[in-house]
Amino acid sequence: MKITQKELALAVLAILLLAAYLIFFTDWFKTKSIHVSHTLRHTPQADRMARNTGAVITFGLDQRIRLNEIKVLALAEWQTNRHAMPLWHLVSDSNSAPVRTFIYGQNLRGMHPAIPGARARPLDTNETYRLLITAGKIQGQHDFHLGLDVPAVK
Repeated sequence: MKITQKELALAVLAILLLAAYLIFFTDWFKTKSIHVSHTLRHTPQADRMARNTGAVITFGLDQRIRLNEIKVLALAEWQTNRHAMPLWHLVSDSNSAPVRTFIYGQNLRGMHPAIPGARARPLDTNETYRLLITAGKIQGQHDFHLGLDVPAVK
């Protein structure tokens, strides 16, 4: 049985079309990321994590996931110095509990401060921050700002 040039060309075309479909219309070759959002809430008592604002910042993830690292940095400082000291930095050595939401400064089960005994530093209202999170090979980031127009909790 001999394969003709026409059959060979059709086979190559079919393989190319299949490859194009897999690359452009599936998630097989796309880098995965974690999508992050945040919510600010004003509380009557001043929150120790947000200097003079009384705001609590809650981060939400698009999926329930086991995080390996959480880091919050001042964005301006991080853009000029990639080794900037984080304001809050948690790591997990083994198995952290899966989370979908967490609060800035919260101790998450299975995670601990990267520097033993370190605590989350207060956030200022006139600063933009970047949250960096890692879960295995998947990463996510989210920029946020503590505005003064925080909704009040009743």
